[in-house]
Amino acid sequence: MTSERVTEAPEEGYERGLGSRQVQMIAIGGAIGVGLFLKAGANIEKAGPSLILMYALAGVIIFFIMRALGELLLYRPVSGSFADYSREFLGPFFGYFTAWTYWLMWVVTGMAELTAAAIYINYWFPAVPQWVTALVFLVILFGVNLISVKLFGELEFWFSMVKVTALIGMIVIGLGVLTFGFSAAGDTASVSNLWQFDGFFPKGIGSSLMTLQGVMFAYLAVELVGVTAGESENPEKTLPKAINTLPWRIGLFYVGALTVILCVVKWTEFTEGVSPFVKAFAMIGIPAGAGIVNFVVLTAALSSCNSGMYSTGRMLRTLADNGEAPRAFSKLSASKTPALGITVSVLFMGIGVVLNYVVPEKAFGYVTSVATAAGIWTWLMILVSHVLYRRAVDAGRLPASSFPAPGGALCSYIAIAFLLFVTGLIAYDADSRVCLYVMAVWAVALGIGWLFLKKRTPEIADRREPELERVG
Repeated sequence: MTSERVTEAPEEGYERGLGSRQVQMIAIGGAIGVGLFLKAGANIEKAGPSLILMYALAGVIIFFIMRALGELLLYRPVSGSFADYSREFLGPFFGYFTAWTYWLMWVVTGMAELTAAAIYINYWFPAVPQWVTALVFLVILFGVNLISVKLFGELEFWFSMVKVTALIGMIVIGLGVLTFGFSAAGDTASVSNLWQFDGFFPKGIGSSLMTLQGVMFAYLAVELVGVTAGESENPEKTLPKAINTLPWRIGLFYVGALTVILCVVKWTEFTEGVSPFVKAFAMIGIPAGAGIVNFVVLTAALSSCNSGMYSTGRMLRTLADNGEAPRAFSKLSASKTPALGITVSVLFMGIGVVLNYVVPEKAFGYVTSVATAAGIWTWLMILVSHVLYRRAVDAGRLPASSFPAPGGALCSYIAIAFLLFVTGLIAYDADSRVCLYVMAVWAVALGIGWLFLKKRTPEIADRREPELERVG
């Protein structure tokens, strides 16, 4: 049995409209978001240059998570994968809980991205209220996601292209300032900026570790490539390639970009609420440079919100297919998109517009902490499912994946321990602890919902064997 190999998921009705080019860029774009472009400013203020080390450490863990997910995806590639694997390996309740929690993660992430986009627009148009900008972007992206997966993929491709090109440009310009000393920052730019101002850990190691919760938010969405599995033209080729390129993406776009910026501009210049990239280019003094970078970070926010609409609709369809959400969510539109699920998700994202009206200065912080907690749960379910899958393979109960994770389940155990440590940091921090209260209420609500579902449809709690199509 272990010689058999799963080649594709059963037909789910989706259009396999995402080509290799688009899957690669979705994977790249997922590693570059508002967490880096905006939230990094607050984290630099807390940790100084040591933030580079925190991004590198978290990046290693993210790679472990993605290789675990990659092994599962090539065992059985399905759209809405995290919930399906939780359902298969941990039981129906965990599949139900994970799907709804991943939906929540993207809804609140969408709120965060809309908030960030509104903040960026204020750079050019300070008189425009944040809630107005957030509402306009919400409506535009909603229309894009209703049309077709191909349009989503194409828009995400170009969003990601802008981010990647700009980040590489920033790194090149920063290296030029360091090497040749041109621009207004040339006289003070130096690698010694990494330790010259109170050392590499200016606020202490404890303060640096506390930034890990914000760093993990920056990596939310790298797992999105798993949601695209059911709509990828050739998942056996595109998914391993997308996952294996993750280390250099993290090394270049996070560790590399932050290292260059913190060499060019001393860390004490950065503050919360201001993008370190916009600040750096303003200090370098390149004409219109800060405005260009602001446009780039705006596309990053819109890209993430676009991805959120894509994934939430598919998660609601997965839930409906399993009887864990209203059956209406399982229907596809004429363009083969889960239109009703996307519509309902967008209505909930509209709460972010309300938050931008009521508490514009706090909206971003509120929703990012909740998104991080929901994301950690999703990653934990991926890792635990991977550990249980490896046990089943070793016992000969399931076929081996064509894309095994290096180190087997060991790296998954390490990643699980790390995520539990970050959860402890969140609980310790009074400012972010509120998200755990929100998640506790969410868990109670889902628990009540599950009891209601079991009473109405008892068979929903029965384990079902996944439909696999194998060759060999």
